[in-house]
Amino acid sequence: MTLKFSGDIDELAYPFIFEDSPLCDFEILTDELCTYTGLALSQLEEGEIRQSLAWLQPHLFHLNGSIRGKCGIFETDIEKLKSDYHHFRDQVTDNNKRFVLPRGVGSVVLLHQCRSLAKKVVRQLVLVDASGKNVPETLPRFTNLLVNYYFALTRVLNQQAGIEEPEYISINYPKAPKS
Repeated sequence: MTLKFSGDIDELAYPFIFEDSPLCDFEILTDELCTYTGLALSQLEEGEIRQSLAWLQPHLFHLNGSIRGKCGIFETDIEKLKSDYHHFRDQVTDNNKRFVLPRGVGSVVLLHQCRSLAKKVVRQLVLVDASGKNVPETLPRFTNLLVNYYFALTRVLNQQAGIEEPEYISINYPKAPKS
């Protein structure tokens, strides 16, 4: 049996919910990312991180609609997100850590979840592209940058709160040579 819309609009969660395509999954993941970002934002006091997330949140819905409709992520959005990312990354005093165990409380945990979800969004873009759908080049750039941005925010907030973030050193891969 193939699932389909019953015809009753009250029984339809989303117009494309029954679609057999990676586009709908992309849209659902970006919706979830926008929701978690909003939840994290609501737990932060006024300040530059809150302002940055307030700018970002509607752009996540622009990202959402960019796969099926007109592309809503522009070079200026990438430049703004990258500028914010660099600003927050540069505030981290122990930035020699390549990766840390995800720890923290409140908004930090939610931002770690956003970081992980952003990776899923990138992976979904790979599937959308593999399905033959043209993916605007700004989308994977913006979304990959999101992963790093969310990570920088978690580092800054934990640093401000005095929460220790143990570095994670993998036993699975050889250590990269220092340049």
